[in-house]
Amino acid sequence: MAEAMDNRIETAYRECARITRSSSSNFYIGFLALPNELRRAIYATYAFCRLCDDIVDEPASGRDPATELDLVQAALDNRTVTNYGDDPIFVAVEHAIERFDLDKQYFVDVIDGCRMDIGTDRYETFDELSVYCRRVASSVGLICISIFGHQSPNALKYADDLGIAFQLTNILRDIREDYSNGRVYLPRDELREFGVSETEFALDTSSANFRRLLRFQVDRARGYYERGERVIPLATRGRQCLELMSGFYSRILDKIGEEDADVLSNRISLSTSEKLSMTLGVAWRGAWRTVGRNGQRDGN
Repeated sequence: MAEAMDNRIETAYRECARITRSSSSNFYIGFLALPNELRRAIYATYAFCRLCDDIVDEPASGRDPATELDLVQAALDNRTVTNYGDDPIFVAVEHAIERFDLDKQYFVDVIDGCRMDIGTDRYETFDELSVYCRRVASSVGLICISIFGHQSPNALKYADDLGIAFQLTNILRDIREDYSNGRVYLPRDELREFGVSETEFALDTSSANFRRLLRFQVDRARGYYERGERVIPLATRGRQCLELMSGFYSRILDKIGEEDADVLSNRISLSTSEKLSMTLGVAWRGAWRTVGRNGQRDGN
């Protein structure tokens, strides 16, 4: 019986790894830097988030997204009560929650963030938007730092900031795509302040006011990166993964700035060579840190 359960769990984690690999090259590359036990828990977390996103963004024919999210939350509370009970994602998530003593509320927050995408397509202020960012992104950061372990209670605050930084980067990169899907995440009061109409989001060229607005948003996101990246040295394990993921996303933000905030004519992304260079750089720095620590121990 125990062997059958172990096989079921391993199969579930493999499916979560497949989902991660097929859905996101950035995340999959970053997760490869983790030891296996941590990596598979992160795969389970990513697969869970992907499921919630897809329910809202790509709803199955005849399925109501709000009802489906209710079923997901019910399955999270008790896997046997809905048709998600045998889904490998929930088998893996349940095991990860128990193994790393994760706060289940973080997963509920992800669900609640996706619910916001059903009922809300505009935000009046940044305070309102930040609630959304914390639910869909910071909650994931809190799960990750809980899996990695940390050396300070401040790690939770920094993980929260890093999650907001990631989500703001996504919002800036995807302005045109989100607008075509009926959503505008940039706060309305800031659009008015900079004299920008959301109808500009459908254009191929950006106005001077739009570029000023985007530069303001880039600067705000950079502030969240500066605070959020303080979590990296506080992590007990998984530092290279955190460094790499933050590097990927902050580099996308830098490219948005370098393109003079031109996110309308093309979608900003990283090339394969850029990802490889950054991955090797993080690995090299990690190796030298290890050598330095070993040298200190030998010297003592």
